[in-house]
Amino acid sequence: MTIRAESLTAACFLSVDLDIYSRSDLGPLVTALGDKVLVLYLGRVKRTYAAHLELARARPTITADATMRGLCALIEALPKAERRLWNTAKVRDFSIGVQAAPAPNPFDLALSAETVKAVSRLDARIVFTLYPPRGDLRMEEEEAAPTNAITKPAG
Repeated sequence: MTIRAESLTAACFLSVDLDIYSRSDLGPLVTALGDKVLVLYLGRVKRTYAAHLELARARPTITADATMRGLCALIEALPKAERRLWNTAKVRDFSIGVQAAPAPNPFDLALSAETVKAVSRLDARIVFTLYPPRGDLRMEEEEAAPTNAITKPAG
């Protein structure tokens, strides 16, 4: 996930993560998607298998709508066995990440009817994840500095 400079003053779209939870190993499904996805996590969480993926893309400015349509197309094109893994997963979420702004400014993120229908055909949910506003970068760097650091007096 990339934080853009404008995210310090305005809300912005970050990414769409595909979050899948299942009783079955999701490795074959992720393998079938190949290099068209970035694997953020693939493994187990207690007794549940989990996969967190993003669409691999060259252009970081792609919209949430286009990203979701791209992910839907990949799922729709899965071979039968891997599609069965998708269909039997307990959770199938398209999680749209939005960076909140420090000031209360409106932010619109529109999804086309076709995208919503495509997600619905996959029996998946659309989830919005709102990340808290980021403060001034200089302040964050100062806060990240060790408290036991020795500083030279100015002069």
